Amino acid sequence: METLLGDRLREGLRLRRMSQPCAVVIFGATGDLARNRLIPDLYSLARKGLLPGAFTVVAYARRPFTSETFREQVREAVQESSDIRYDPAVWETFAEGIHYIQGDYADPAGYLALRDLLADLDGRLGLGGNRLFYLATPPSAYEAIIARLGTAQLAGRTRPDRVGGWTRIIIEKPFGSDLETARALNAKVGEVFDETEIYRIDHYLGKETVQNVLVFRFANTIFEPIWTRQYIDHVQITVAESGGIARRGGYYEEAGIARDMLQNHLLQLLTLVAMEPPTAIEADAVRNEKVKILLAIRPYTPEEVDAFVVEGQYGPGVIDGREVSGYRQEERVAPDSVTPTYVAARFEIDNWRWAGVPFYLRTGKRLPKRVTEIAIQFKLPPLILFRQAGLEDMEPNMLTLNIQPDEGIAVRFEAKVPGQATRIRAVNMAFDYGTAFGGEEPTAYERLLLDSMVGDRTLFARRDEVEQAWALVVPILETWAARPAADFPNYEAGTWGPAAARALIERDGRRWRRL
Repeated sequence: METLLGDRLREGLRLRRMSQPCAVVIFGATGDLARNRLIPDLYSLARKGLLPGAFTVVAYARRPFTSETFREQVREAVQESSDIRYDPAVWETFAEGIHYIQGDYADPAGYLALRDLLADLDGRLGLGGNRLFYLATPPSAYEAIIARLGTAQLAGRTRPDRVGGWTRIIIEKPFGSDLETARALNAKVGEVFDETEIYRIDHYLGKETVQNVLVFRFANTIFEPIWTRQYIDHVQITVAESGGIARRGGYYEEAGIARDMLQNHLLQLLTLVAMEPPTAIEADAVRNEKVKILLAIRPYTPEEVDAFVVEGQYGPGVIDGREVSGYRQEERVAPDSVTPTYVAARFEIDNWRWAGVPFYLRTGKRLPKRVTEIAIQFKLPPLILFRQAGLEDMEPNMLTLNIQPDEGIAVRFEAKVPGQATRIRAVNMAFDYGTAFGGEEPTAYERLLLDSMVGDRTLFARRDEVEQAWALVVPILETWAARPAADFPNYEAGTWGPAAARALIERDGRRWRRL
């Protein structure tokens, strides 16, 4: 029987949580994120019966669509989706509730039209004034949208009718480009919305295996007692992508891999692995513990950045038998660009549980495969029992949490090979979500969209959480910017990154896992 803690942590779509009636307003509705993920996932929630009866989507973007032509565009995206089942009858009902407004993000007239439409929909559908705004735009548009929402009295503190319904805003990463800009953006959004109304999204936290980290640790007594420096040798967190930057050359030239992945995805995964048990399964209790870990991570000096952080950029290579271009040959990328597309880092956490246990993080573009995993390697036991039999070459126990593409958990341990001789071999005990639980798993965005409509902020980043993550990453960015230009490219597409990344872990007597 599951514990109460397990029940609460596993609470998800299968328990049929239901939002109050509401309108979801998507800015940047014609972009890839909205077209290929947000609206299809909202439709999927409707198909599963998880949206309220009174519900509508308002799409806001600059392109000259009508509501009818926009509906047709997103219908095609739903039909093309590989992980969403298309039901024509459900789609027709859902699509009737999609409305499109053409407007510039800085143009007050567009927000007045939005205000009039929302007032009309509130009256006709009985939405109760509940509104969820989603910023699926380039980060450069965030401040203009937030300011115009305030000026038009559409959201947060500026709504004259705010007692009549809730208002929330979802903001996509990257949240700022460094600590200073993150603080400025937090201040700007805080002028219009209360902190309880702000949902800073990291879609990795919506994945089942990521959520299961807390269940795995705190609902199972066989793991939590050994989740310490006494038993764990080191932790590896890998977020590998076989794809390049696609059509995001302009964005990537400004951001780079540390801003795009390290500051958010990887540090979020690290905090879930390392955090202490929360006092309750509610948003601030969980986020309090995550912030404590971020504060305990040892910040880098410039000399330590050189020693413990590796940057890389992919050149031409071969992936899955197909030749691919290097980063400098990508669209909207400078031919002499020194923007990194790979980073590996060694972090230390200065607290009682983790002192002396290194956390090795790596992420990159154009690596051999798309895979995200957390690997916890345990210390070897004393081998006195096996020394006389010549069995000292044993592999350490390993716990791996596979986050994508196939979500699951595996434990590697030593076992005797059948036969007269005493031979030992490592074996795996594993499960995957599809086999173990069956049914249709929610996508990460399904889970997070529903959480935001329900008002559950547990899987969303808090202001101090974002700022402390930036405080850890900024020294890396500043050190890279201050030293001579890197000799890029320094790894071929289709390989596991630069040689310096292997040296980073091998000089500690360890090695990256083969994935």
